[in-house]
Amino acid sequence: MSRFKGTPRGGLPGPLPAGEEMLWQGAPTFWALAKYAFRVRIVGAYFVFLILLRVGAALAEGDPLKFSIGTGVTGLYMGAAALGMFCVLSSLIARSTSYTITTKRVVITYGMALPKSVNLPFSRLEAADLRVNAEGTGDIVLKLPEKVRLSYLLLWPHVHGGQNGRAEPVLRGIADPRDVATLLSEAIGRTVAQGELVVAAVPAREALETMQAHAA
Repeated sequence: MSRFKGTPRGGLPGPLPAGEEMLWQGAPTFWALAKYAFRVRIVGAYFVFLILLRVGAALAEGDPLKFSIGTGVTGLYMGAAALGMFCVLSSLIARSTSYTITTKRVVITYGMALPKSVNLPFSRLEAADLRVNAEGTGDIVLKLPEKVRLSYLLLWPHVHGGQNGRAEPVLRGIADPRDVATLLSEAIGRTVAQGELVVAAVPAREALETMQAHAA
């Protein structure tokens, strides 16, 4: 596994080595990031609760209805500003992120101001989980050996908190998660068949196939 800081070229830190081909490239969807990374629905519900609380408190003190409603306007503006900011950030992150699957690895390229890339060779994957959301988007969580440690903060939002607080890279909010999971499974399978992958990576293929069956 390696990291790269610089200007990505076509979603990759540089040209692919000879014999390695790109199989798929995509990005997180804007709404999936807003909904599941920034939790905009929870944020919106929180501000609605605050507004109702302030209006209710004003009415309980005997203030006129018009004045009571006016006390909630500040909360309404604050809520709209917060939701707007999270939506803008989600859009910027989606535009500046690229997920790539090649015949040998998974590459996550991200970062608005300072682009970074995390290379995850198939040989370092112990398992992968497919999680499909209600609206059809989904995440593919890549599980690494215990000795491999990644920074949760530096990789967020392309990360999931695993067991014992370990950071696990995620292809988050992709539009066609089942198709991508199948493609990744097949790519890992071909690498195993060619004898280019250590035995530790075999469970990644099996886990993906299992998760696809459960999600179907």
